[in-house]
Amino acid sequence: MATILITGGSGLIGSALTAALQRDGHEVRWLSRTAGVRKGVQAFAWDPERGTVAPNALVGVDHIIHLAGAGIADKRWSVARKRELEHSRAESARVLLRAVKAHGAAPKSFISAAGINYYGAETTAQVFSESDPAGPGYIAHLSRLWEEAADEWTPTCRVVKLRTPLVLARKGGGLAKLALPARFGLGAPLGSGRQWMPWVHLDDLVRAYQHALTNAAMRGAYNVCAGDQRTNRDFTKAVSKALGRPMFLPAVPDFLLKLALGELSSILLGGSRATNAKLLATGFTFRYDALDAALKDCLG
Repeated sequence: MATILITGGSGLIGSALTAALQRDGHEVRWLSRTAGVRKGVQAFAWDPERGTVAPNALVGVDHIIHLAGAGIADKRWSVARKRELEHSRAESARVLLRAVKAHGAAPKSFISAAGINYYGAETTAQVFSESDPAGPGYIAHLSRLWEEAADEWTPTCRVVKLRTPLVLARKGGGLAKLALPARFGLGAPLGSGRQWMPWVHLDDLVRAYQHALTNAAMRGAYNVCAGDQRTNRDFTKAVSKALGRPMFLPAVPDFLLKLALGELSSILLGGSRATNAKLLATGFTFRYDALDAALKDCLG
């Protein structure tokens, strides 16, 4: 069994992943702002802004999973917020790398969260693969900076980057926010409704991290998205159907979302598909590859 250190362990993905790893018999540690025991996990203190990591957190660590990052859609993208988004992802990875080198730790792998918006928040007919370059716009820029920081670990250990779309979960996450209007019969497409919405069920995302931990041949970026990708209009219809509600309202106009959210609205109004063929080629399979089944499990 392995000793696994997780940043962002108390979040939606981190909590589910921690529970799964513990069931498999692994020792899980968290890096957190405050040291202590939380939910049966030993948390060690770190401060990415000051560049400090508790040295004992790294003793005997076999793998590091980097999930830390300020919420993409939690606040408008002011200059200060963009700086926070970048620092919490990219610079925190560098802080941890410096600590690993300083204390002589020898992890076998560094597995980092990454964003499916690496390809940009634009709606196109293209189905993007991991060999495609970063797209235009701020969200692609942020995703590229995030991955470049992860790649700096390559001389030290194996690096895997899991490009993650909207995560469907039974509690919390983006689906809960998207489904809230539909629960009251107020579901409506956003903008044109033609933008694509890649997604993944939380259970499959957790399994993808477990797969990356045990499959030493995995290196580089992987799109972790289900195959049944739909437009925003069709996704919204499916959510309404899963909740037993009608969808009859007209689309929310672009300008209203831009007025309310500013530049952040780009990730709601644009999006393209991504292929999961590279991940499937490693032997991974999705338990929830069909949207209707995933929504039934999460909302039913």
